[in-house]
Amino acid sequence: MKIQLKPLVVSLLISLGVGTVASILTSGSYSIYENLSKPPLSPPGFIFPVVWIILYILMGISAYLIYISDSDEKNLALKFYAVSLIVNFFWPIFFFKFGLFWLAFFWLLLLIFIVAVTLILFKKINPTAAWLLVPYLIWILFAAYLNLFTAILN
Repeated sequence: MKIQLKPLVVSLLISLGVGTVASILTSGSYSIYENLSKPPLSPPGFIFPVVWIILYILMGISAYLIYISDSDEKNLALKFYAVSLIVNFFWPIFFFKFGLFWLAFFWLLLLIFIVAVTLILFKKINPTAAWLLVPYLIWILFAAYLNLFTAILN
């Protein structure tokens, strides 16, 4: 398989761009996290940007693999992926910027559903693309645990 550089770069820029804009919009709000009562297994705040950069790169590569496929189902799969990016974009704003922990939790449940559907659609087209989304799904499941118990404790 020959790498198509332009679609790969665009795909990475889209996924990383979503994360960057959300991070800019919530900058300074992460100090709120440090002052919250947190559940067991809560990582230190500096871990989140590192994990998200890795996840956005994996997501971008995954979407690229679907984009370059010859599948008739790729448009539907990429639409679900786009919706997941949009929903993902708003979660840190709800949680960190506005402190709407319960809304953020239910929003995260919506994201989990959309990512699970996206993963299933990607698997039908390219199993590698689906596997690249697995860490993302695991992380947002973990985030749901953190979000739920942060909402309960605060």
